[in-house]
Amino acid sequence: MDFYKIFLSAHKGFGYLELVLVALFTVALLTVMFGFSGKVNKFLKKTTLFTMIFFHVQFLVGICLLLIFSPGFKAALDSGTLMSDSYARFQYVEHPFSMLIAAVLMTIVNKKVKANPTISLGVVIMGLIAVGLFAFAFPWTRVFGA
Repeated sequence: MDFYKIFLSAHKGFGYLELVLVALFTVALLTVMFGFSGKVNKFLKKTTLFTMIFFHVQFLVGICLLLIFSPGFKAALDSGTLMSDSYARFQYVEHPFSMLIAAVLMTIVNKKVKANPTISLGVVIMGLIAVGLFAFAFPWTRVFGA
């Protein structure tokens, strides 16, 4: 059994699910932000929770894929081309660290949304930064083609 292919398929499958959840989270966040009352509703709480959970699952699967199973990461480290090659830098440095920061920001946003009855501008900005980092680090060309 090839665990690399299993983890790669899981990472890719959760990526599609994460795209849907991030879109729902963005719609819910902007709806509450531009709503008249600014009160946090159940839809925002649930989408924030599920988006955060799947960010963490996706990150853990990706870290296992990177550190344990990835032959390309080990080859790039050994040859010294990790930072000089743009593909390797994006794949093995920028992508994981951007997703880590996005997962941390989503955790903070989830905590703030759960604890407060109304939404503040800081929470909206953190949520949009997390979505922006996710959009930056998502491998669009590998998933949808060029």
